[in-house]
Amino acid sequence: MEEYTKIQYRVENKIARITLNVPENRNALGTVLRAEIVTALKAAERDNDVSVVLIDGAGPVFCAGYDLKGYSVPEGGYISEQHFDTWSDQYARNCVKDWLTIWDLMKPVVAKVQGACLAGGTELMSLCDIVFAADNAKIGYPATRGMSSPDTSFFPWKMGMARAKYLQLTGGVISGKQAAEWGWIVKSFPADQLDAEVEKEVAALASVPVDLLAVNKGALNENYEMMGFKNGLQMGVHWHMVSMARVRPTAGTFQKVAAEKGLKGALEWRDGAFKDIDYKGN
Repeated sequence: MEEYTKIQYRVENKIARITLNVPENRNALGTVLRAEIVTALKAAERDNDVSVVLIDGAGPVFCAGYDLKGYSVPEGGYISEQHFDTWSDQYARNCVKDWLTIWDLMKPVVAKVQGACLAGGTELMSLCDIVFAADNAKIGYPATRGMSSPDTSFFPWKMGMARAKYLQLTGGVISGKQAAEWGWIVKSFPADQLDAEVEKEVAALASVPVDLLAVNKGALNENYEMMGFKNGLQMGVHWHMVSMARVRPTAGTFQKVAAEKGLKGALEWRDGAFKDIDYKGN
């Protein structure tokens, strides 16, 4: 059995449960947390007692995104051998590789989203096969306003063109209920009913023979791959690289403001113009 420090992992009634367990950091996706998620996914795939994987988050927030602690523009820029696994195109490539573990897994992966699910959290969520959320969850990718394009280019695959363009261009944040209405996720429930409703859903899913689940998932995925799904995600890595390597005076402003005023100040700089547009709750 693996020793995990950033997740909880357990198997009950054919369901492998992976809980992001860094609530004091809003379950931000640091490198150790991401590695443990991938390790647990592969363990669940090999386990004959597992038919379905459920990913959720401890505390009030599902996932606030990638861990931005120590986030700053490296001297000399991002495209450098010494930054292979940091905030460069190689970082984005590594994120895509991790989340494609979910896509390629021979067992369905379900996400349960409460509270905030932002930026990198939406990448993790969006690569899951089925997503349920609380009606009042806050879901979006505000980093596209002042930092970069997504590391994992999922928007064109999760909803229609008009809504995908709106969300990626504005960095808009919407509720779980609206995300379900837009087709980004499959269902939302009142927050106080989320746990019970998701338990019913995953229990029913786990009653399907595991080999039949694998065949159905594979048949669906292969169709999306023929339409260019994986190529689209890989191309998104290069656009992320371009967004991070911009030479305009505005490039790196988020990091500079964060260094001067802290992360809260940088978020206020980035999101201020959208305060009357963004998520209002339900």
